[in-house]
Amino acid sequence: MIRVGHGYDSHRFKDGDFILLGGVKIPSKKSIVAHSDGDILIHAICDALLGASGNGDLGKYFDNSDEFKNMDSKFFLEKINSKVKNDGYKIINIDATVITEKPSISRHSQKIESSLCDLLKLKNSQINVKSKSNDKLGYVGRNEGIEAHVILLLEKK
Repeated sequence: MIRVGHGYDSHRFKDGDFILLGGVKIPSKKSIVAHSDGDILIHAICDALLGASGNGDLGKYFDNSDEFKNMDSKFFLEKINSKVKNDGYKIINIDATVITEKPSISRHSQKIESSLCDLLKLKNSQINVKSKSNDKLGYVGRNEGIEAHVILLLEKK
């Protein structure tokens, strides 16, 4: 059986010097306002994994309590991926889009893909990360925040 999952996350920006995407630190004049480390790409992947496997969403497992404040999102991904594997699923592929005006993400895409491959034990051909601007429309276009969309396929082993 093949299952599809969609994940989404967005956060506001604040003044800062980097953002995290897929476990990669990207230099930026902005940082992400978040309860955890704010890695929106990992959060969206977690939600897509949980959705495809019928297991709810990230907040069901990791809420906004002090226990998870400033938590490394790679921890979330490790736990969620392990749950999905234990439920008998394997990842076929992941396709992700990060939407932001600045910083430019495209030159970091391969590094992000490699990081995610390492975290999820996947081949490079199984992960694709794209970046788009919002053509100056909305809060993303005004460089007030960032979004990530993820779609993935799971197969029951």
